[in-house]
Amino acid sequence: MGNRVFRGLKTFGYLEDQDRYISASAAPEFSFGFIGCGMMGQEHMRNALLAGRASIGGIFDPAEKSAAHALQTACKEQMPLMPKVYQSLEEACADPATDALIIATPNFTHLEVMRVAVRYDKAIFLEKPIATTLEDAYEVCRLAANHSRVVRFGLQYRYKAIYAEAISEVFERNAVGRIHSINMLEHRFPFLDKVGQWNKFDAYTGGMLIEKCCHYFDLMNLFAGSHPQQVFAVGNQAVNFRNFTYANKKADGLDQAQVSIEYANGVIGGFSLCMFAPGAREELVLCGDEGRIQVSEQAQLGEENHNQIQLWSGDNAASRTSTPTYPPHIARAGHHGATFFEHVAFAEDLASGGNTGPSLADGFWSVALGAAAQASIKRRQAVDVAEILPQNFDSADLIQTIT
Repeated sequence: MGNRVFRGLKTFGYLEDQDRYISASAAPEFSFGFIGCGMMGQEHMRNALLAGRASIGGIFDPAEKSAAHALQTACKEQMPLMPKVYQSLEEACADPATDALIIATPNFTHLEVMRVAVRYDKAIFLEKPIATTLEDAYEVCRLAANHSRVVRFGLQYRYKAIYAEAISEVFERNAVGRIHSINMLEHRFPFLDKVGQWNKFDAYTGGMLIEKCCHYFDLMNLFAGSHPQQVFAVGNQAVNFRNFTYANKKADGLDQAQVSIEYANGVIGGFSLCMFAPGAREELVLCGDEGRIQVSEQAQLGEENHNQIQLWSGDNAASRTSTPTYPPHIARAGHHGATFFEHVAFAEDLASGGNTGPSLADGFWSVALGAAAQASIKRRQAVDVAEILPQNFDSADLIQTIT
């Protein structure tokens, strides 16, 4: 019966455990080891604790200040039971007291970390993008496919309120019929600081259209119900970090792009990215043979977020407008509530031994679309996705069978 809104409130600090009901917390079923304690790693810690089914068993980050900050902030909610601080990646993966590993390290380290993590009998959660190149992404998928426990990829935007509702409208309610056209937009403020400023350099991110956009491309692939076949993109570094250098290297990440996509089943898509806007707006437009959905999420910096879904049904059914939201304490925990529900789903997978997605194929094709777009910008021509797939690519390697 315990309600998350009331858990941890100081108002109820006078109560003994036996007197708690509404404010009661169940004992966690799982213990997580966290590899990577930066902004995203700490967001996962907060949401794992908020979901209430896992504790923070241990943390590892070679950046000492990141690990110390995690102990002081994200982990304070489970005091006095403080997590272990591991001294190496191998120690973090090998700890017999943890059930799952949450990997939130910089993009370019994902394959290296996965090669170690799969040696141990633990469930794995790997943040997006799963790797910075298609070859590395393919290897990550093959490692995951042969792993004995659940492997989940962090394509969290499926769980954002606006997109979760759009998924329900399309796949459960069949609100727009068969989709033929997909358009997405993200206009937002520049990238924030990271340890080592790795997110300013294509060598470490794989390119902005892989790093920043893979979860949008995952949504587009999902709604298209197909794989991208041909991609044409334009983009450049117009405003952000043009004079920024770090360790004698000049920032080279693009900050604007337009991407056109043709899917194998004939669906067409478009994506617009701007990384120098004074706020944040996301938008998805789906056009089907029986209707149209437009969803949006926006806020100027410092303002409250505003969500909206508009469904136009014409004379097929009732049209409507709604404002899907999550409770504030969930939305504030990170990425507007998506990370929380991602953890709810991960805990369910751990309990059942299944994998409710995103699948290995979803993780791979989200990177493939971004890689094709980056290649198109570099070549200044359309790119056939089949031409950039790894040698000996076999879609059967993108299927995990959990034993």
